[in-house]
Formats: sequence, C-alpha cells, structure tokens
Amino acid sequence: MTLSRLTFTQLMPRIYTRLTWVLCFCTIGALVGHAVVGIDASVGTLLHIDGLTLIMALVVTFVSGIVHSFARRYMMGSRHFDRFFDRLFGLTLVVLLLTAADHLVLFVGLWALMGWLLADLIGLIRGWPQAQAAARRARWAFLGGSALLAAALAVLAGQTGAITISGALPRVESLSVGALVGIAGLLTAAAMIQSALIPFHGWLLSSMTAPTPVSAFMHAGLVNAGGLLLARFAPVVAEVPAVMLAVVVLGAISALIAQAWMLVQVDVKRQLGCSTVAQMGFMVLQCGLGYFAAAIAHLILHGFYKAYLFLSSGSVVVMKPPHAETSDAAGLPSLVVTGITAVVGGGVFMWLTGKSFAAPDGGVLLTLVVVLAVLHAARTMLRTTALTSAMRAVAVPLVVLPALVLYALVYNGIAALTATAPMAVDPAGFSVVHGVVGALFVLLYLAFERGWHRGRPRLYTLLLNTSQPAASTVTTHRSEYHAH
Repeated sequence: MTLSRLTFTQLMPRIYTRLTWVLCFCTIGALVGHAVVGIDASVGTLLHIDGLTLIMALVVTFVSGIVHSFARRYMMGSRHFDRFFDRLFGLTLVVLLLTAADHLVLFVGLWALMGWLLADLIGLIRGWPQAQAAARRARWAFLGGSALLAAALAVLAGQTGAITISGALPRVESLSVGALVGIAGLLTAAAMIQSALIPFHGWLLSSMTAPTPVSAFMHAGLVNAGGLLLARFAPVVAEVPAVMLAVVVLGAISALIAQAWMLVQVDVKRQLGCSTVAQMGFMVLQCGLGYFAAAIAHLILHGFYKAYLFLSSGSVVVMKPPHAETSDAAGLPSLVVTGITAVVGGGVFMWLTGKSFAAPDGGVLLTLVVVLAVLHAARTMLRTTALTSAMRAVAVPLVVLPALVLYALVYNGIAALTATAPMAVDPAGFSVVHGVVGALFVLLYLAFERGWHRGRPRLYTLLLNTSQPAASTVTTHRSEYHAH
C-alpha cells in the first residue's frame, strides 16, 4: 500500500506536467490556425473561442508548464507535494476555461473558483499560521471581487436580456448612461481587486508565504486576470469617456505609488510584489486609454519576465564587480546616449504602432511612458556595467531598442489577432487628465532618479510603512519556517 501510494504520488505530477505542455502545444496550433483562417468557434452558450481566448490560453499554459516543471524539483520532499500539484493543475484548467467562458454564470463561477484555488495555494502549508492568515486575506479579497463581478453581470444580463458575453456586448449601446456607469464601475472594481491595485493591494503583498512556484504563477498569470476582465468587457468600459478617464487615473495612481514602494524594499520577494502592483497599474492605465491590445501585450511580456524573476529569486544575490558601483551614469556622454536612445525609441514605437502627434489621442501618453521606460532601462544598464564612452554609444541602443521593437511587434500581433474581438475599440482622445497624468510620470521619474526618497527620512518611512503586508502574515522568527 505504501509503495503503491508513493508511486502514484510521484507519477501524478509527471502526468500533470506533460498534460500542461500538451495543452500548450495544442494552443499554439489553434492560435496558428486562427491566424490563418480567422474564424471564431463556440460550444453552445458555454464557451466562445476567439483570438483573445487563444492568446491568453497560450500564456497560461506556457507559464504553467514552466512552473510545473520547476516545481517537480523545488517541491520534492514536501509533505504537501501531491496536494500542491492537484491544486496547480486544477487552477490551470479553471483559468483556461475562464478565458473561453461565454455564459455569464459560468464566467462568474470560474472567476470565484480561480480565487478559491489561488487562496488555497497561498495557504498551502496548513501548520503555518502566517500562511493561513495570508490565505484568509486573499480569500476574502477574491470573494469580494467575485461578488462585484456577479453584480455587474447580473445587471448586464437584466439590462440586455442576454445570458452570454457574446450576446450582451453588442447591445450595450442601447443601455442608459447610468446603467453603463454602474456596470463598468463594478467591473473595474473587480479587476482592481484581482490585479491588486491600490487600495486592494494588501492581499498580494501579504501573500509572500506562498511557495515560490505559486508566486511565479500568480504574478505571471493570475494577477493579470484583471486586464483580461477589462479587455473581455471593453465595449462596456469604453462606452462612457468618464469611466475611461477614471480607469486611467486609478491605474496611474497604482503605477506611481507602487513604483515608489519598490525603491525602499530590502526583501526580494516584496520588491517583486510592489513591482507587480506597479505593472498592473500600468496595464490598467493602457485599458483606460483604449489600447487594450497594448495592455494584453504588456500582460504577456510582464508575465514571462516576472515568472523568471520569481523562479530565479533564490540566486538574486550576486557579486558585483568592483567597478560596477563607480560606473558613471550621470556624465555628459551617458546623458547624451540615454537621451537619444529614449527619443529614438519613442519615435520607433510610434512608427511601428501607427501613432501620431498630428492627431493626438491617448497614444501620446502611452508613448511618453514608453520613452520614460526606455530612459530608465538605459540608465540602469549604465549604472550596472562599466562601459567606455564609445561602447555606451553602441551597446545601449543595441540592447534597448531591439527590446522595444519586440514589444511593438507583439502589440501589433495581438491587435491583428484580436481585430474581430469586442476589445478592438477606438482609443480615447487626449484630454487635460491625460496631460496631468503624463506630467506626474515625468516628475516622479525625475524624483526617483535624483533619489529624493533617500534624502528625506519622513518620505522614506512613509513609503516603507504604507507598503507593509498584514502583520499577521509576517514571520518574525526563523524557527517558524521549519517543521511544516
């Protein structure tokens, strides 16, 4: 009996891993077929498979396959080994179904089940009080988000008389402004909770008790579900310009504050957690600009990168070469190189994605953020490497600009694959709100570059205190990590 159970326990994770990779390869084939044929498919009123479904399914199965493969060794020897893989594979299947769910009741049910399974994985270690406290906090957050989503879809069904997403979305133009604002507000709140935007970030920053593979899957895929929700119901959110402006502001607040939080963290997983909140804020901001394809592109690239960072977090402490600390990133040659790279990068992004200053819209703000991101990446590269002036003039553009081109190509590819999806809405027009948000991004970038948080103890303390996880989820003694 013992031998039989041992064999079964070792066999199931292998089966789960291979099944996940099979699903990934099947999704690749389906996505290629969709790109060639361009025909959506439906399974009655339950499922509807379109370009967005297949894109998200590929992200989920690829990241899940990586996490399954990694966890087979990482979790080896844990008494929770078999339960971990049962939950992980089950969560993968639930998210796959969620990306294709068309029936409103099915969508809500899968959304709630996704939250329950994720909370269960956060509290995987039953005998660890801090892990259980983190799981309870996440469970209540997801329960609230599911309730808001259920209310939004109940109103949508009642107002449109449709029980499916594909049936309800074409009828949103006939709804009153009050109904649209109410539905969009509930959907946005549910998305903010799932994506841990401020002020709903507490569950994510308190979830560091989760095993590292869970954190990788959570930050790379499940937190991004807020972006999927807004993209799937884009016609509702985009119908009222005031709602779109509110989404931009909410996303910008999370992006700016969480980025400041990240600068004062000393724990690597907490740094990654704050980074995720900031990136989710930027993703939601792009939805508010009407660039849902850009939000999905950001979701994918961030997800892959964040999964890598979590899975490699154990080797984050590296020995820096002696010259790394003295690399000059503020001298005139460095400033010229980074400035030219950022401006050229912004121009390349606008050219590849079809944006223009001649007819300004929300794309101007998106391009500004891209320029700041290129500037930050270039200066970070100069700080951490020792390069001569000649090498800087060549190396920085050669590293940064191809990455930007890749982002633009992924963005264009997603836009093409989802051209017939409901998320293909017109971008928002440029407004004073967009100008103010852009100015705040520039000011905060300059403040971060000058290290204002380090020279102002009160600001540093404020940032550190407001980014703390719930006290009940913090382990304060080394012995509490063991014997679980």
